[in-house]
Amino acid sequence: MAARKKRASSKKARRKGRKAGKRKITVEDLLRLHFLGDPQISPDGRTLVFTKRNFGPKNDQVTNLWSVPASGGTPRSFTNGGRDARPRWSRDGKRVAFIGEREKDHPQIFTIDADGGEATALTRFPEGKIGAFSWSPDGSVIGVSFREQDPDWTTQAQKEREAKGLSDPPRVLDDWWYRLDGDGYFNAQRYALYLVDTATGKHRKVFTKDNLGFFTFDFSPDSKQVVIAANPDRKAMLGALKCTLYRLNVKSGKFARIPNLPEGPKHAPRWSPDGKRIAYAGRTGEDDAYSVENLELFVCDAVKGKAKSLTGREDYCLLACALSDAAEIEFEPNLQWGADSKRIFVSIGWHGATQVASVAARGGKLQFHTSGATEHVMGNVSADGRCMALLAGSATKPHEVHVAQVRQKDFALTRLTNLNGPVLRGIDLARPRSHWVKSTDGARVQVWTLRPPGVTASRKVPAVLEVHGGPHAQYGVAFFHEFQLLAANGYAVFYSNPRGSKGYGRDHCAAIRGHWGDKDWEDIEAVTAFMKAQPYVNAKRMAIMGGSYGGYMTCWAIGHTRDFRAAISDRCVANLVSMFCNSDFVSAPDLYWEGNSWDRPEHLWRDSPLKYLGNARTPTLLIHSEGDLRCNVEQSEEVFAVLKLKGVPTRFVRYPRSTSHGMSRSGPEDMRLHRLREITGWLKKYLKA
Repeated sequence: MAARKKRASSKKARRKGRKAGKRKITVEDLLRLHFLGDPQISPDGRTLVFTKRNFGPKNDQVTNLWSVPASGGTPRSFTNGGRDARPRWSRDGKRVAFIGEREKDHPQIFTIDADGGEATALTRFPEGKIGAFSWSPDGSVIGVSFREQDPDWTTQAQKEREAKGLSDPPRVLDDWWYRLDGDGYFNAQRYALYLVDTATGKHRKVFTKDNLGFFTFDFSPDSKQVVIAANPDRKAMLGALKCTLYRLNVKSGKFARIPNLPEGPKHAPRWSPDGKRIAYAGRTGEDDAYSVENLELFVCDAVKGKAKSLTGREDYCLLACALSDAAEIEFEPNLQWGADSKRIFVSIGWHGATQVASVAARGGKLQFHTSGATEHVMGNVSADGRCMALLAGSATKPHEVHVAQVRQKDFALTRLTNLNGPVLRGIDLARPRSHWVKSTDGARVQVWTLRPPGVTASRKVPAVLEVHGGPHAQYGVAFFHEFQLLAANGYAVFYSNPRGSKGYGRDHCAAIRGHWGDKDWEDIEAVTAFMKAQPYVNAKRMAIMGGSYGGYMTCWAIGHTRDFRAAISDRCVANLVSMFCNSDFVSAPDLYWEGNSWDRPEHLWRDSPLKYLGNARTPTLLIHSEGDLRCNVEQSEEVFAVLKLKGVPTRFVRYPRSTSHGMSRSGPEDMRLHRLREITGWLKKYLKA
């Protein structure tokens, strides 16, 4: 017995010694991370190409393509343009096409030999933006979604005005869809589908029916047709009821609707390898793809239509994204056909993780092929269907490239890169623990806790509650630099998925439709009580913070409780009445919210945090970007004015017009570092003073 105790004590000492040799994560460590994305496996299953994004030497972000053998080996740089993205293999596996931007605001489709070498520009588009592209299976054509720049706002037009001392031109707008956060102002310009001849690079415009420009498309296996999911409605911004699928003839450019489809959103159509059916993500009803309702997997006959939902009987959503500040997040459904046309693979966000699942094309239950507290981001499938490209990561391991052996049940995953391993090897990271908290109506809320590294449960520390944005998204098991940084600074970090979050079924998400500050706030209060009950939390030194809807809930909290000693509201929503019509996405009356902002604003004002800020006493840091087109900076301006009028200690940090709503995830390095230092400085002032 004494010997066993001695051995156990020795092991504990060795573990403690290893911990002692590690350091805490810092703000600057964000700049050392590698952000990997979009893994694509070659048709023969031998090579994977992926994107690697890093912070560059001139306050920029550098993105290049890298490759790695599927059998294992050393990853290597594949392109060096600095702005290269979206690699896609030709069907014969001889070339890789990608979007490259060698000249600012002039992205083109480039191709490069599979063995490497010099990439060459295939297209000669004018100034504008490329949305997406796809090879035809025979390699003769590439379909490209492209939007030309407004002639009055080209780089050349700007230079000519400057030479003459002229002002910028006015924007004369006839359509309410003229801007998008992170994209900027595009006025009357729209994305159109172009077909590019891969031999000559010549392009021709073939489809302009989508009024928002969010159309998605896929080639038929014989390369003769393209299926396009588009919304031709003149009032497309107000709903997706009129979304439909078109079949376009590649040779003639003529197109026709696929009949017998239900009204409602349709996205990411995928033609089956045998050419008989088309799968797509959708649902019935007016809501667009982003909704409290589950986005389902449909399949229809390629000619006759007659769509059938394959997942409608199960309570999963194809658009349940897990948020992170250290990953390439795509707010898009992800689906892939198996090579034999018998199964369709989909990404499913559930309980904070993302898994790969599949369902038989004829119908049946979803079968999960991955599991555990891991983010699995699906790439493509090899031509024989035996291998799948994947990203996988966790709360302590940022995304790395993997290859999966596709099997009937559990996939066998092999990690092919470890680019972030050396970056984090000497850092003592906090490891999350998952808990379930009971709220009102018997609702269960999942909560994760991060205890500061090296702090035992018997030592009390300040605590921070993070609230996610969306609100129809989720926190989870992805690596989050900000969370790790707060833990390293001595705070217990709590983050949860209250009602309104995706990943817990339709009812959990839909519980707050048209009524924020109700069931979601009850869940936040339950999580707050859980925080106070932890033996290592100093309940008198707690803070709440969050961005977007998380900023909404932060503002709501300081108007309804004294539980928090400090608050940080980032890119908030505070006044739902003004938000109704000044966001890039205008709200439709009586769709999500009851009423409107001009003559029936009662419900909007009832749920606006601004209404209750007269009760606020909590010192509050406000963060907002002047270039935010999703939640206009006036939202924080109103909060700032009220809190200052009430004598509440408040600081307002306004980031420049060059930044957008997603600055904390994709902004320039100096702004991101500044933001993190403001956050840690505010918490130190009010929780540790």
